[in-house]
Amino acid sequence: MVSKTNRSEVRVNKHRRIRSRLSGTPEKPRLAVFRSNNHMYAQIIDDVAGNTIVSASTTQADVKEGLAKTNNVEAAAKLGSVIAKKALDNGIKDVVFDRGGYIYQGKVKALADAAREAGLEF
Repeated sequence: MVSKTNRSEVRVNKHRRIRSRLSGTPEKPRLAVFRSNNHMYAQIIDDVAGNTIVSASTTQADVKEGLAKTNNVEAAAKLGSVIAKKALDNGIKDVVFDRGGYIYQGKVKALADAAREAGLEF
């Protein structure tokens, strides 16, 4: 009998393949995205040093204010603009986008587009 892997295992395998090809450096750190059922999280990571430079999520009060829900495209777009603003304040302009194994549409695309409009380049 053929056993089918669940969606979360497929996403983890995709993310593992993506991470084998891209890495964040001090000059061009990695913008990593994680989605849960209720929230979205974004981090800018320097993989050489192994530390998170900037992070933002829809659980934070400054991102959550003015939003009806924290798990829709509108919330993802606001999170993208907030993470871009924090990155620019820390002197980060160029990043490598890590979609985390998620399909590049909907919330992930909205976050990326908002970050680009706010000034990040990737």
